[in-house]
Amino acid sequence: MGETWANLGVDLHLETGGDASRHGVRKGLTDALRAAVRGGRLAPGTRLPSSRSLAVDLGIARNTVADAYADLVAEGWLTARQGSGTRVAERVVTPPERAASPRRRGGEPTYDLTPGKPDLSAFPRAEWLKAARRALAAAPNDALGYGDPRGRVELREALAGYLARARGVHADPDRIVVTAGFAHALSILGRVLRARGQRQVGVESYGLDIHWKLLHRAGLRTAPLGFDGLGTVVADLTGGAGAAKAVLLTPAHQFPMGMPLRPERRAAAVDWARREGGLILEDDYDGEFRYDRQPVGALQGLGPEHVVYLGTASKSLAPGLRIGWMVLPAGLRDEALGEKDAAGWSCGALDQLTLAEFITSGAYDRHVRAARLRYRRRRDQLVAALAEQAPGTRATGIAAGLHAVVELPPGTENSVVEAANWERLAVQGLSRFRHPLAAAQQGDALVVGYGTPAEHAWTGALAALCRVLP
Repeated sequence: MGETWANLGVDLHLETGGDASRHGVRKGLTDALRAAVRGGRLAPGTRLPSSRSLAVDLGIARNTVADAYADLVAEGWLTARQGSGTRVAERVVTPPERAASPRRRGGEPTYDLTPGKPDLSAFPRAEWLKAARRALAAAPNDALGYGDPRGRVELREALAGYLARARGVHADPDRIVVTAGFAHALSILGRVLRARGQRQVGVESYGLDIHWKLLHRAGLRTAPLGFDGLGTVVADLTGGAGAAKAVLLTPAHQFPMGMPLRPERRAAAVDWARREGGLILEDDYDGEFRYDRQPVGALQGLGPEHVVYLGTASKSLAPGLRIGWMVLPAGLRDEALGEKDAAGWSCGALDQLTLAEFITSGAYDRHVRAARLRYRRRRDQLVAALAEQAPGTRATGIAAGLHAVVELPPGTENSVVEAANWERLAVQGLSRFRHPLAAAQQGDALVVGYGTPAEHAWTGALAALCRVLP
């Protein structure tokens, strides 16, 4: 069988110019190769195609390529050895200078107590690999195609069973849409609301700015609800945020303040949605992790036609999986699918199949129970260390989730965050999470993510935190 472009050597993209003369082609090829080496596209040690292969690829004479290679060997850009082929010469590469940054003791943080991530070192690699092998072996051929925009049916069925059992969600597989995480889901919903003519969404006074920005990018304003000693004031949905017909809530464990939405306020929120034709976006980001009692069930169970339930594998497993889900009211599903299809991106089918197998095999429940014990132990150790070493502070909120709010003496938040920075400890102040339009309703505090450090680093991280507290 004759050799063609399709079966020769390695691929090498070059812009050789348009001069048709032999001298022009040789010079164009030499210049292009030299530029690729100088610019770093061809790294030191890279083996180049044979002169015959590259000549076929470029549609030029083999001798022209051989001459260009010889020129660059003579200049020191390439090397040619018997049995080793032609390679890019080894040389010292000077990295670009980094922009100057403010001086900090020791540079990068040694310990990370920022909230929002689980202990990634505890990801169940062996069990996940077993589930992946089983899922791939059983996967039908069509699983490797473009598939259903709702997501793989195996995962939607597994999620429907799990969410009903563990979170009290009314979940029909037909109403579940798999997304590439919470941000993807919120972007879809923001566009749906804007297409419906909405202009404003109610949000909690304290939360994540990335979520507010996603809604802003969809063309929506965000109006913060009030906050008091009992949590988010949902009565503001008919007052200060009264123009909103949708609200984003974290009812099981308010982020970052750490308390659940009280039963009467849960009922009031659902009553508002029924009465006004409103929509509640329920962010159940860490609902499985309650340590002192049975977890509070999902708000969606009180009003499935007025609540969009949003969950992910980011806290329970790892954010790098990029898997989330929406459980939608019947009247919203097709609009959400249309917006998801327009965005044109989702998570991989094989990861979806693996998570489905992980759930149905019982491995997910086992992992969550083990993680629950580990994070409860860390929170208990945090509370005990504060009482012993920093009696001027205290952890607030329920025993749940992967973070705690540590109250500080008035006027000390900024100085404590700066001291932590110098101690190579990454931690964030509560004020960072306050909505720009919200009143400063809470005092100085830190939001301490005790889920983030690896197990071996937790003791050191806790000690570093106590050193910077007043």
